[in-house]
Amino acid sequence: MTNLVPLPVVMPLLGAALTLVLARHPRSQRAVSVVVLTATLAVACVLLVVAHRDGPLVVNVGGWPAPVGIVLVADQLSALMLVVSAAVTLCVLLYSIGEGRADGDEGTPVAIYHPTYLVLTAGVTNAFLSGDLFNLFVGFEILLAASYVLLTLGGTEVRIRAGTTYVVVSLLSSLIFLSAIGLIYSATGTLNMAQLVDRLDALPDNLRLVLQLMLLVAFGIKAAVFPLSAWLPDSYPTAPAPVTAVFAGLLTKVGVYAIIRTETLLFPGGRTADLLMIVALLTMVVGIFGAVAQSDIKRLLSFTLVSHIGYMIFGVALMSVAGLSGAIFYVVHHITIQTTLFLATGLVERRTGSTNLDKLGGLAKMAPLLGVIFFLPALNLAGIPPFSGFLGKLGLLQAGVEAGGVLPWLLVAGGTATSLLTLYATMKVWNLAFWRSPKQVSEGAQTSLPPLMVGATLGLVIFGLALTLVAGPLFDVSSDAAEDLRARTPYVEAVFPGGTR
Repeated sequence: MTNLVPLPVVMPLLGAALTLVLARHPRSQRAVSVVVLTATLAVACVLLVVAHRDGPLVVNVGGWPAPVGIVLVADQLSALMLVVSAAVTLCVLLYSIGEGRADGDEGTPVAIYHPTYLVLTAGVTNAFLSGDLFNLFVGFEILLAASYVLLTLGGTEVRIRAGTTYVVVSLLSSLIFLSAIGLIYSATGTLNMAQLVDRLDALPDNLRLVLQLMLLVAFGIKAAVFPLSAWLPDSYPTAPAPVTAVFAGLLTKVGVYAIIRTETLLFPGGRTADLLMIVALLTMVVGIFGAVAQSDIKRLLSFTLVSHIGYMIFGVALMSVAGLSGAIFYVVHHITIQTTLFLATGLVERRTGSTNLDKLGGLAKMAPLLGVIFFLPALNLAGIPPFSGFLGKLGLLQAGVEAGGVLPWLLVAGGTATSLLTLYATMKVWNLAFWRSPKQVSEGAQTSLPPLMVGATLGLVIFGLALTLVAGPLFDVSSDAAEDLRARTPYVEAVFPGGTR
């Protein structure tokens, strides 16, 4: 089964090359992209089952043993992230295909879109599987290079301006990350994360703290934690709906994944726990206050995206099995629900010609199915029982109560308040856009929605609801992954069966 580990990276890259060759054959491009992402999802599911049953799977790329060569590691955490990301990218791809067919591919140049989208997928999967810090950097750069292209599709002035901001912020983050990699290598002589477990522990405490803070800043920018999140609400809403959805669902979570991986594997001990708790609290509160103040659905959802990153950082800061388990569960939930809401918003914009709440109304009567598609994930995001959002938040709040202390209790209070304000923000959208009397239809409104776009979004709605039904097994996987993260030895022994050297 170890031979399956590289496939989630290799298949999208090969698919990207093939779709580039098929640039003048849109139907073939679509077929290749769908087949590749479906196969990636199937492989990810197998890896999750095997990793949960037998432990981490390791592949030495090129046959070079660690630490000389690069290793790819599929443990329970990375395999779970692969499954969710593959499911989301497949649904978003189907949505974009439906949009392209309806628009004649005028809004999304298909010759560029499919290769770039598959390259983005390869970057995400490479980041999840990487067992080497430099390869993790490469994964980030692959997905960021692809995201630059996707963000500016269409070449409008607004998208170019937003893309420029995104590029500058991302390059700053990458520069900090690369500087940290250079310092870590100069101090330890390796970038293999399993080998760094022992070598970083042997460094002076102050040097370890500096390296840890540099990585936290680099990943914090990518994850959009406060105060490093100001770029996100201005960048994401300008992109096409499927691009915004996949960015919101996945890209920030790759940053969160990197924080979880490095904080547990490389820097255990909780020296930055108080700092992370303060950052988590500010991220939740500032983000949700920003959402409440918005009158545009895309910007409102962008601020809720920032806000709910705080829940994940809260779980990481606790560094307990319960906290990490809650964070992992919440990452899975949030990837699914946030992506669904942005796709639903794309349908709202297509149906009405606008996402400005001042111009919307009567959608529940005009498009009742669209109302259901938005309403269910909105309740899920707000954490209304019995949805997965409620279960994830409950797990995190319970972990905070168990930890005790002033900061954990402040985070419990802040998390509860954020959940209530999220409900207020999403119901504000529902009341103004769906429930009140219809407004004058904006220019560009469509009388009907493409079935494939609706079907793909509805599929993600059902997937989000299914998370509630499988919450028990999902929490089991999250708890097992959290225990392995805390122990560190399963990961290290999988990479170095005979011990590190």
